Amino acid sequence: MKTVLIASNNGHKAEEIAAILHDLTLNLVTPKQLGLTLEIDESGESYLQNALIKAKAFHAACGLPVLADDSGLEVDHLDGQPGIHSHRFLPRQDASSHDRCVYLMSRLAAFPKPWQAHFYCCAVFYQSEGEWDFAEGKIFGEIIDEFKGSQGFGYDPIFWIPEKQRTMAELDPKMKNQISHRALALKNLRVLKEWAEN
Repeated sequence: MKTVLIASNNGHKAEEIAAILHDLTLNLVTPKQLGLTLEIDESGESYLQNALIKAKAFHAACGLPVLADDSGLEVDHLDGQPGIHSHRFLPRQDASSHDRCVYLMSRLAAFPKPWQAHFYCCAVFYQSEGEWDFAEGKIFGEIIDEFKGSQGFGYDPIFWIPEKQRTMAELDPKMKNQISHRALALKNLRVLKEWAEN
């Protein structure tokens, strides 16, 4: 069985990626399992650049093929913000996900509803400097001004999906791992499936 490192220190994200890729014959490991404690400065100007920064750093540290991603929430009324700065949208070191959601709602309060938005994800499978590929995924919805659901993380409790009549945080994990931006990006990353099967 081939081993791939999930390039993330976020336990929620690692669990989600493993669940999405459960049908592939892969040994997915986390930095924690390998004793890696890298803190990556995501200084890129795009999702792809940030995903590659993470992939290259973790690959250099362990030599394994790496699966990295970068994702964000893009809100129409805010011209695509917070985007690649989604995790750092509220400029406070100790800000929680709940704090960032409240801040986003305050920024949108002056605009008419619906507050249309989408989640975007760029996933990279990195084997070496000359051998890597990426894929993208999006899910469209609206920001709402109340918290609903306890699943998921980040902006999930205020991201309403009209077709499902639920927020991302109200979705059953199995459903989320079929329709989310991360699920779509990973499913579109065909090179990973081909590599796992050969």
